[in-house]
Parts: sequence; structure tokens; C-alpha cells
Amino acid sequence: MAKASQATWGGRFTAGPAELMLQFSESVSFDRRLAPFDVAGSKAHSAMLAHVGLITAAERDAIHAGLDAIHAEIIAGKFAWDTRLEDVHMNLEHALTKRVPAAAKLHTARSRNDQIATDMRLWFKWACGVLGEKLLGAERALLALAQANQAVLIPGYTHLQRAQPVSLAHHLLAWLEMLERDRARFADVADHANWCPLGSGAIAGTTLPIDREFTARALGFTDAKGRPRVTANSMDAVADRDVHVEFAAAAALFGVHLSRIAEDLILWSSAEFGFATLSDAFSTGSSLMPQKKNPDACELLRGKAARLQGNLQTLLSLAKGLPLTYNRDLQEDKPPVFDSFDQSAICADVLAGVLGGLTFHAERCAAAASDPALLATDLADYLVEQGVPFREAHHAVGAVVRLAEKHTIRLDHLPLEEVQQVHPAFKADWVQVFDPRRGLAKRAGTGMPGPAQIARQLKRWRRQLG
Repeated sequence: MAKASQATWGGRFTAGPAELMLQFSESVSFDRRLAPFDVAGSKAHSAMLAHVGLITAAERDAIHAGLDAIHAEIIAGKFAWDTRLEDVHMNLEHALTKRVPAAAKLHTARSRNDQIATDMRLWFKWACGVLGEKLLGAERALLALAQANQAVLIPGYTHLQRAQPVSLAHHLLAWLEMLERDRARFADVADHANWCPLGSGAIAGTTLPIDREFTARALGFTDAKGRPRVTANSMDAVADRDVHVEFAAAAALFGVHLSRIAEDLILWSSAEFGFATLSDAFSTGSSLMPQKKNPDACELLRGKAARLQGNLQTLLSLAKGLPLTYNRDLQEDKPPVFDSFDQSAICADVLAGVLGGLTFHAERCAAAASDPALLATDLADYLVEQGVPFREAHHAVGAVVRLAEKHTIRLDHLPLEEVQQVHPAFKADWVQVFDPRRGLAKRAGTGMPGPAQIARQLKRWRRQLG
């Protein structure tokens, strides 16, 4: 009998790998976090092997007891990981085989290719669930903030220039829409992961009489009606990394939303804006300037977006040139998604904390929103209501704005006689347009910032977020 040079694949070789190769190729330093999912997959696989008669019920039970004991050691931090055994699969199998002789049969009709594909799909389902809950926490903090600030007015901005008055709640609910799309995307990724690849083997399945649907049910790879969902092509099942890319893409887009929210908060908390104050708990000071209060939490949220985008780019580059099916390059698919999960999880918690400690200054906000020029579009609408075509009304209001600038006075302080010289459709009531609350009240259509719509949206979000 040939002497094995490696625990699981050494029969072909006369010598073991170089020490440097062992260091270079190991993945247990990062994939050991998959241990709970690997244990679950091994228990389901051994249950299936017993179900089809490839191992006995006693062997199955011994394997399960051994796996449970190892899992308990891992949770307690007492399991000894060995990088010489390459990965999480070999570490668990090696430890199990030393305790349970029947474990030598566990790898029957299974390859590490379909094993890791299964572990990762189980992990994605779990990870998306965790992030969904964390996003929900941030959304609820945002909803509470919107409800508490319904009466506050701020300028809305385009091109970072004051554009039109909006309610602060409307702006905050725009962030909420962004985060809800993120939560839905992670739910979609979980659904896309919900297909069982176990039984695909290394590339072409197995000649043994396995029951893939049994395993899928045991691991929860089922549809809404409880029907098993198994991958349809063994080659695609072991080579596919779409879910990795989709998860990283969802995290990257979440990062973009985090960055945009953080940028608003950084601006709003500056002395130049003064709309809001961040809590001390999520701010830092300067080592030199004692007066400083820096929005570091928001700046880090903004910075994490770049990291999340980098993880997505790594995965896209990793997979783009690979022939079917499995290639060892794919070992590098896990660090980016694990990092995207870790960073997204803490960012969601930090965002909830930042929002929970945010204080708005209603008077400063109102002062910024009180510039009558912000209601120039409303003034054009006023002319439209008098029967003036919009393009003509737009031109007339532009001329009125230019007139106010020429006289260096507020738009609403222009004499009626002068504006009527610009266009005769201006009546004595034209200055009523410059009440921002009137303007908001008239914005009653779906998706607009009027108080009636805001009340409806808040009610919808309370129902939706529980």
C-alpha cells in the first residue's frame, strides 16, 4: 500500500508538499468560520448516506455525535486548528476520524468542491439574515428620527446648491427608501443562495445511489412550499460564484448609500450648515486643537464604501478568466465576502447609533429654508395657474429673480408694479407664494414632501418595519 503523504489526497504522491506550499495554500485561517455550516452539511450528508443504505444507522449516529462534540469544542474555543490540514473541511474530518472510525465513510459521494459550495450557500443565507436584521435596526432608528422632526423645514439641494424647501422628514425618508432597497437586495441574495449543490461531487456527480433531495430538505434548501431546491448542473454548481458577487454587490451598494448619508450628516453638522449635532458617542476630538469635534463615525462610514467596492472588484476579477469548473483561485473568494459581511454589519450598527444620537436645530434649518428664492418654481407654478404657459412663466420668474439681484433685495420685497412690468399675470396676492408651508401643503401628491403625504409615508413605514 502506498504511504499517504497527505491526509485526504496523498495517495497519488510520493512526497508531501513543501512547508512554504503549506503556508501558501492554507485557508483554515479564514474559512474556519464556516465550521458550523460544515458540520451541518456533514450531518445532512451522513443522514442521506444512511437513508440510501451506504452507511448504517449506527454509523450515522456515531458520526453525528462526534460532529456535535467537535462543534461544542469550537464554540468553546477549545478546538485545535491545524494549518497543515489546509482548510476547515480537512480539520473537521481529521478530528472526527480520530474519534469515530465510521467517519472514514463520511466523504463517500462527496468532494470538497460541492462541500464548500454548500457551506458557502448556507453561510450566505445566514449572513443575509443577520444583515437584514441589522439594517432593520438602522431603519427603525431613522423612522424614529423622521417622526420626531416632521415639522422641521430644510432646503433641499441639487448640485449642492439650495433648490427648494422640503420637510426634514422627507429627506430622512429618502434615506429610508435607500436602506429598504438594501435590505431587499440581501433577501434576494439569500433566495439565490437557497439551492443545494451537495451531490454534485467534484464535477460530475457520483455513480453511487445518493438522494440529493433528501439532503436539500435536511439543510433547509426548500421553497416556500417545502419542496427541495437542488442545483441542476453539477459543473455549474461547483464553479458558480454568482452569489458571492451578488452578496458583495449588495454590500457595495449599501456602502454607497452609507457614504451618501454620511456625507449629508458631515455637511449638516459643520458650522457652515449647523443643521444638526452629532452625539459625543460617535464623534472624536483633535490631538492638537481642543475645540474640535470631528464627525469621524460618518467619515469612516464614507470610507468603508471604498473597501466594500474593492471587495466586489476582487471577486469580479477573480472569476472573470476561469475555465469550468473548479480552480484553486476560487479559494480566494471567501476573504472578500467575509470582509464585506463584517464591515456591513458593523456599519449598520454604527449608522443606527449615529442616527439615534442625532440632534437637529429647527431654527437654523428654518432660517436656511426661508430664502424666498427657493420658491421660484412655486412662483412659476403660480403663473401657470393664471393660464401662462410654463416656458413663458419660467422665463418671467427668471427675470424677476434677476431684478431682485439687481436691487439687492429679497425676491418677495420687490414692488408689485415692477413685477407686473415683467409680466401682467402677477397679481396682488403673488407674495403669498413665498410662504414655504403653503408650498409644502400644496405638494400633496404621492411621493411629495407635503405634510399629508409625510403622515401617510410614516404610517406605511411603521406598518412595514413593525
